[in-house]
Amino acid sequence: MLLTIDAGNTNLTLASYHLGASLPEDRLVFHSRMATDRSQTPDQLAVAMLEIFRLHGVERADCTDAVIGSVVSEMTDSLAEAATLLTGRKPLVLAPGVKTGLNIRIDNPAQLGADLIAGAVAAKALYPLPCLVVDLGTATKISALGADGAFLGCCIAPGIAVSLEALSARTSQLPRVALRAPANAIGTDSVTSMQSGTVFGTAHMIDGLLGRMERELGAQASVVATGGLSGSIVCHCARAMEHNEDLVLLGLKEIYRRNRM
Repeated sequence: MLLTIDAGNTNLTLASYHLGASLPEDRLVFHSRMATDRSQTPDQLAVAMLEIFRLHGVERADCTDAVIGSVVSEMTDSLAEAATLLTGRKPLVLAPGVKTGLNIRIDNPAQLGADLIAGAVAAKALYPLPCLVVDLGTATKISALGADGAFLGCCIAPGIAVSLEALSARTSQLPRVALRAPANAIGTDSVTSMQSGTVFGTAHMIDGLLGRMERELGAQASVVATGGLSGSIVCHCARAMEHNEDLVLLGLKEIYRRNRM
């Protein structure tokens, strides 16, 4: 059984799979999220993940290997040590030199985050090309894959929760609000006005960027959305798109396949 770990700035997302001969034959065992805590030691991380195993009825001995994609550099080594404690084997960590099968055509490929690489690998395998990958997490990112599957670049904007938190923190009269869509775009109080601007505003920004990026691609693209906040936003976009919450984990699984199977 393979443990996949996506370490983001807000959450650690974990999933475990029984691997088949190809991606469609793989079987998900469990999916879970932990808060990203940069202060945790390898032992603490291992204990926390072991508790998640137990919650889902998985024995420690069942998990024989792991693959990690991390954009939190200060946690990467600790996560790798924790995974080694759990599986008895040094995990595959997505880093320069790891085979991905992805042609990265940006100015400095080493700058590309592990989450964007893994999401692109999965999108290339699962969706028609060209493809635009919308990742809604701590940051809002849209990646562009060309007709040949090459990673052409991306755009990055402040994340929805980050923007909402900054708005509340930097203004004396605006409250903290839940991230959900109001009934109408025209808000009638501070809460619904902030929710409208955040949820509907982000949805329309995504629609606009998708259209602009498609014009630059010179072709209509398939679109897939992922990330912890994607479920709150994509349903309000005018543009039709697939929603695949596990896209990054699926990409990590495919990268593992290229390197260790």
